[in-house]
Amino acid sequence: MSSPVIVVHAGAGGLGDDLREQEAECRAAIERSLRAGASVWEAGGDAVDAVCAAVMIMEAFSLFNAGHGSVLCSDGSVEMSAAVMRGSDRGAGAMAMLRRTRHPIAAARTLLDAAPVLLAGERADTHAAAHGIEQHDPSEFVTDRQRRRLERWLQTREQQDRGTVGAVCLDAGGQLAAATSSGGRLGQRPGRVGDSPLIGAGTWADRGVAVSCTGAGEAFIRAGAARLLGALVERGVALESAACAVMGEIAECDGVGGLIAVDADGNVSTPFSTEAMPRGVLRLGESPTVEIP
Repeated sequence: MSSPVIVVHAGAGGLGDDLREQEAECRAAIERSLRAGASVWEAGGDAVDAVCAAVMIMEAFSLFNAGHGSVLCSDGSVEMSAAVMRGSDRGAGAMAMLRRTRHPIAAARTLLDAAPVLLAGERADTHAAAHGIEQHDPSEFVTDRQRRRLERWLQTREQQDRGTVGAVCLDAGGQLAAATSSGGRLGQRPGRVGDSPLIGAGTWADRGVAVSCTGAGEAFIRAGAARLLGALVERGVALESAACAVMGEIAECDGVGGLIAVDADGNVSTPFSTEAMPRGVLRLGESPTVEIP
């Protein structure tokens, strides 16, 4: 039996005014996310249940770049992505370019045991609706806060958004899982797909480690960041050293960001190269730890 642990992040990026002024709200949302994941253990659920429960809480929090709080594309629309992976058999499900689905991570989970790993665009929303995942008009995902941020970005091109949200978990049975959800990059070209829904780039879980990445998505894709971490751990590299090596690869690809990871022994690593990466850890029988630089 393993001692369960869940780790979450709310994206790596700048230490903007929103984070400074609403730190208490962000901290509370991260703690709610951790407790939602931990409540799964109490109900007899597994690591997949836990990471999805944790991410759904963050998708519902408007200050995080996922679900209802997603950043806007350059044309003012919202396109959301998510992925979930189960370590025991490398089962994976992912969705990209969702515009109507309330909880992208729930939609991604519907593919965990299906033949396709990744669906994108209108057909992805249709699939989610057919599986009972809550749908809304695309305009309902466009918040006043993100409208103002897009207007400011169009004038300055300054990136301050935190790139995504995610969770990794080791459950009592020793199973690992990872989940990531994102609204993409502020001002991105419509149709862009970042690393979050790409298995092996932004999300990965196997029998040795689970990882969720955040940051400059193109760099994480080029580095194969999440899978690289898994390969290093599989070769016997200690988790912290492996995570640092991956961050080095991201830097070589001219990227910044961060990641959260947990291995089969319950070790946790949360490196990042940006100003901030709000994150939290909760172990069975302990109080949650939340860090917002």
